Amino acid sequence: MKPRLVMCNMFPEVEEIKAFALENGFAGIDWSFALEDLPKTPLQESRWAREQAGLLPFEVRYHCPFHQIDLGHDDPDIAANAAALFCRIIRLVSKVGGRYLSIHIGLGLDSTGPLSWETTLDNLRRLVQFGASHRVTVCLENLAWGWTSRPNLFEKLIRQSGAGVTFDIGHAYVCESVRSLQYTVEDFVSPHPGRVFNAHVYHAEVPGQGHLPPDNGEDMADRLSLLQKAGCDWWVIEIREPDGLLQTKRVIEAWLPSEDASLRRQTASSSSIASS
Repeated sequence: MKPRLVMCNMFPEVEEIKAFALENGFAGIDWSFALEDLPKTPLQESRWAREQAGLLPFEVRYHCPFHQIDLGHDDPDIAANAAALFCRIIRLVSKVGGRYLSIHIGLGLDSTGPLSWETTLDNLRRLVQFGASHRVTVCLENLAWGWTSRPNLFEKLIRQSGAGVTFDIGHAYVCESVRSLQYTVEDFVSPHPGRVFNAHVYHAEVPGQGHLPPDNGEDMADRLSLLQKAGCDWWVIEIREPDGLLQTKRVIEAWLPSEDASLRRQTASSSSIASS
């Protein structure tokens, strides 16, 4: 499985995004919506759809990094407004032929206090079903804190809602449940065979600095190997600064041949043992 290395919509104009992707050999675009830029009228929706068509022939997948917009808020009106917003975005994504949408639970909050577990699960399940009716797979991303930072709770949300997985390796690297050795990074993906559809790839997320690139392949080797074992081939290099983005891409491309060679040696060794 050779991963596709993908960039974010890091420039304001579609033409610039496409030109940068072509020039630097990216295989797709991960489009993060901004609340303030969402089309508000049918005319604006049509204009947005034409702009998205300008990214062809790249595959585009979609992402909702919305702070404090939560399906599971314990205020029913806030939760309903969030659900309506996500349904509206699913319709937009479906309109342009998009097939994947990543969302979060608890993004921008510093406590799960305002959230209801039951409401979160019920509304996430409904959203997944709504997405499926529009041929859009709704994926849940693990965060560095909160329910989705704990593999046991993340597993329940995925299994009981039917959502796909967007695995953020930087969040997994710094979350307390892994740093305390209560869980391993692998625990985020091993319960979900065939359900890890997207990966956000960078070294670590540091407060005040954002997403950091790796210095070398060893910085991310275990997590990248885990992605390959999970069968995820959509690797979004989630760095929006060009130098850091391209540095990360070079590190991954240099690591991949050595990883492939290692796997070939392991396979050959296993075959030799089996034959003897």
